[in-house]
Amino acid sequence: MNSIDKLSEIFGKFPGIGPRQAKRFVYYLLSRNNNFLSEFVSAVESLKKEVVQCNECKRFFAKNGHVSKSCSICSNETRDNSMLMLVPRDIDFEAVEKSGSFKGYYFVLGGVVPILEKEPEKKIRIAELKKHVEKRKGDLKEIIIAMNANLDGENTVQYLKENLDINGITLSVLGRGLSTGAELEYADPETLKSAFLHRTK
Repeated sequence: MNSIDKLSEIFGKFPGIGPRQAKRFVYYLLSRNNNFLSEFVSAVESLKKEVVQCNECKRFFAKNGHVSKSCSICSNETRDNSMLMLVPRDIDFEAVEKSGSFKGYYFVLGGVVPILEKEPEKKIRIAELKKHVEKRKGDLKEIIIAMNANLDGENTVQYLKENLDINGITLSVLGRGLSTGAELEYADPETLKSAFLHRTK
């Protein structure tokens, strides 16, 4: 396999990228000068060195001199510790946080549970989530499940409801300010605020 095909195969593994788009990325890189390519390679190599995963919420964040193993959100004691929002991916966390509608803490599940999935525990961080909820039970009053408004999102909500031990904790789901089929990362801030304010219990 030559380098064009190899790089196309790698890009093709990115979410939402098909073979033709992957090949376009490769030819775009070939059309750039050496400085651009060096900067691109350096940025990729720096990812694992400069970005770490938060011990608490499991999202990735840039260290930037940050010595704590918890991100700036989880180490912020001014946030509402009675509320925990569950989101599928880091990009969804960013969308919700950017909306400014939620002042509690987060947990990134790392994905969703597809319908008919035989091993759902391998698709999301359910074991880590259970430990996180148990650790915070004294303060936690509400868990908000923020999933994409599609079938896999709804299946994930059902799976979480069946597998979380939440005695005394309210479990709610984002309201349908989100249209059916919508993904959190593409929702505008006002839509996310509406979904948060009209969450169902």
